[in-house]
Amino acid sequence: MKKRIYIIGHRNPDTDSVVSAAAYARLKRAQGLDHCFAARAGKLSPQTEYILDRFGVPVPEYLPDLIPKAAYYLSEPPVTVDADVSLWDALERMQQEGLRVLPIVDQDGVYQSMLHYKLFARYVIANINPHTKSAFPVSLDHLASTLRASPITLYDDKEVKESPLVVAASYNEYFKTHLEHENPDDALVILGDRWDIQEFCLKRRVRALILSNGHTLGPGLEALAKENRVSVISSSYDTSSTAMLAIYSVPVGAVGDTAVPLMRLTDTIKKIRLPLSRAPSRCIPIGNDAGRVMGVIFEGDLIEEPNIEVILVDHNEPSQAVEGIEHYKILEVIDHHRLGNLATKYPITFINKVVGATCTIITNLYREQGVTPDKEIASALLCGILADTLSLQSATTTDTDREAAAYLSGLSGLDIQSLSNELQSATNQVITSPAEDLVAMDMKEYVEQGLAFSISQIETDTPDILIVRMDELFTVLDGIKNKKDLLFSALLVTDVTTLDSLLFIRGERSFLSGIPFPAINEGIYLLKDVVSRKKQLAPLFSELIESMAK
Repeated sequence: MKKRIYIIGHRNPDTDSVVSAAAYARLKRAQGLDHCFAARAGKLSPQTEYILDRFGVPVPEYLPDLIPKAAYYLSEPPVTVDADVSLWDALERMQQEGLRVLPIVDQDGVYQSMLHYKLFARYVIANINPHTKSAFPVSLDHLASTLRASPITLYDDKEVKESPLVVAASYNEYFKTHLEHENPDDALVILGDRWDIQEFCLKRRVRALILSNGHTLGPGLEALAKENRVSVISSSYDTSSTAMLAIYSVPVGAVGDTAVPLMRLTDTIKKIRLPLSRAPSRCIPIGNDAGRVMGVIFEGDLIEEPNIEVILVDHNEPSQAVEGIEHYKILEVIDHHRLGNLATKYPITFINKVVGATCTIITNLYREQGVTPDKEIASALLCGILADTLSLQSATTTDTDREAAAYLSGLSGLDIQSLSNELQSATNQVITSPAEDLVAMDMKEYVEQGLAFSISQIETDTPDILIVRMDELFTVLDGIKNKKDLLFSALLVTDVTTLDSLLFIRGERSFLSGIPFPAINEGIYLLKDVVSRKKQLAPLFSELIESMAK
């Protein structure tokens, strides 16, 4: 996997977060950074989904987490060998390319086993042990190729069969007796120009004769070989070299180490550490879901930086970032929220402006860089600004937002008021979503004075409908509070027509008793003129928590 820079917003992303990532990735790629990719850390809201589909903007890649995975440590393209290749050819390839290991794959590229030097040493020792009889799986095709031999006659040359290797080095009668003990029908006999032994082997119908030193058959014996269907090849090497090389003609797939497992691209580093520590050569192959090898990871690779870097948009607090972000180099942060406790080991580009939407900042970065966004991105950016500023009516809206919106309106040909009405129609679909989705759709977590809490926000022109569903919402809020051990969990429902909000909240009584808004029901408060979680509600809650700590 080549190096990738992910541009990603916060968990449970809203429209501003997703569009900012998509638009900034498009800007980076326009500047020649082809390895920049837009990503998202959660499901799309109905509004965001509508906008991307409406203007033909590709949906950013879904990254449920950035917990280190095997894929993030692969860089070089995989080098593999077909299981049907001879061991000798596989070893030559390892030597030529400086490889410590070589994954063995079938004809479809699916992983079978691993070739490594420890395995090779075990194989050689097993087959040259003078105290044990051994046969090895070999095809005559591989045998001839490994020996660089010239075929005289060949039969069933593709068939792989277990065959003993017999050297005709003794006097006639002793050799004949010896051959009978070696399963002669499958035997590979190495000999020179001893025509009487050649004739005996042909009549005995051994599997193959291997003639060393470039010798050929005696007079009339080729016809006998054909009559008895005995394969005969002529090796240019001497007898000892021929015998040594023959044992390397086995198909590499027949001797691969099947105990080395194939791990998946999506496996976490935590999951692969144990098999990695147990594997010979301290490395394991990594494959995709189809079992095809995508690379090899060595223990030393885990010391290096992963091939993933990130740019954060629309947030700067680690508690709001995708899980696992602490493992990667953060290159940039582009945001319009309060500063959290993000810390890095190195200088980064940090852009934080007092505006109503991150899409406003991205729009102006296009302009500063002299790049005109295409119509699709301009349209999506305009939607992002309108969505995060309640159609330029939110308390967070600035003149910079209004000017950016006017600029994008001109580029896209979209009327701001008409588009606002269109977005509101798409947003209203949210109100019928399950309670779990309503709360999770745009939820942010905060930490103040060591106490964690969450605030979700949705927008609609019919907030009263949710009062009827308060029991559903309270069940979800209680579940989040208890699961994450929060001080409270809240849902801010903003009325886009009156610019007021309803607050549904479940939490510790010591905190709830200090909320300075009128309650219209237990756990539901009316917040007049409050529409901004960032600028109005979160700061107020921070003050309440601070006063509790005194």
